[in-house]
Amino acid sequence: MKYSDPVRLTSARAWRTYTGGSKIDEIHGILDGKDSHFPEEWIMSTVVARNVGREAYVHEGMSFLENSQESLRDFIARSPADALGTGHVHSIGDTTGVLVKIIDAAERLAVQVHPNKQKAKELFHSQFGKTECWHILGGRNIGGQPYGIYMGFKEGITRTEWERCFYEQDIAALLGHMHYFNVKPGETYLIKGGVPHAIGQGCLLIEIQEPTDYTIRVERTTPSGLSIPPEACHQGIGFEHMFDCFDYDGISREEAYRRWCIPPKMLQQTNDSDRSLLVGYEDTTCFRLERYDITGRCDIHTNRVFCGLYILSGSGRIISEDYVQPVKSGDQFFIPARCGAFTIEAEKDHPISTFRFFGPKQ
Repeated sequence: MKYSDPVRLTSARAWRTYTGGSKIDEIHGILDGKDSHFPEEWIMSTVVARNVGREAYVHEGMSFLENSQESLRDFIARSPADALGTGHVHSIGDTTGVLVKIIDAAERLAVQVHPNKQKAKELFHSQFGKTECWHILGGRNIGGQPYGIYMGFKEGITRTEWERCFYEQDIAALLGHMHYFNVKPGETYLIKGGVPHAIGQGCLLIEIQEPTDYTIRVERTTPSGLSIPPEACHQGIGFEHMFDCFDYDGISREEAYRRWCIPPKMLQQTNDSDRSLLVGYEDTTCFRLERYDITGRCDIHTNRVFCGLYILSGSGRIISEDYVQPVKSGDQFFIPARCGAFTIEAEKDHPISTFRFFGPKQ
């Protein structure tokens, strides 16, 4: 596979402690899909899912080139400068520095937090924490309840009280100490490392994040009754240190919404396409996420910066220097830095909606 053209990747599903995934099946044209413990599709992934008891599944969550035994991580390692660009390799290294997922939650996720960069370096010896961002694609009402998210501490919550809630497994208090928001399609929320959160049941979203799977959980049992092992709660750092990962500076609901809900910005409109920015480097230096809605032909110049693509809906083709490849909903691509330009062309009456995502700011 050449570095001058878009590289098609296989779909990578990851096992999680919660259930869901039937809406991801629908994106791929599987209409009778069932919810299971594979509620996430990982995109442009060079990392493996961390699941206690599933260590034998050494490639779970990893992206591979289509019709190949080569992983995206190995493809990049063969020629990092061609794949990622010399500037990125110089400042970040031979890793993308980003991970993208489609998440379909049939149940509420366990209350959790991810380390910021400082705590990730201190506790996990990692250059990356796990700041993340959710763009709401839609959802479903389950049990008559609208879908929503929990995010951030309310004012006055202390570490002592939060530890009490964990050791007594006072789930009602855990949830009550965080802000809850009903969400709707098109909204985007930024969750920085240290901010407690939980995706609510029924949410379908695209998540862009730093490329780690360090998830600190404060529930010992999932809402559906699955027991969570201690290692899956503290990720190997112990119960005492896991509470170091939380930011206990609580804020009001209004401030939480103002600080973390990011309005979209229209970047470009033509007769054939709209391009909008969902989260940019002014919001976080960790990643960038754009959306394209294409009814005809859209020419994209990369400026020799690598990126990824996920086709949410529609069909057509992607055209590059040497290849013309068909595209449909659920397809994903890695665009190497050496690929200077490509075109997405939608079929008549099958408009394409696609996400384009980028690594850390250089």
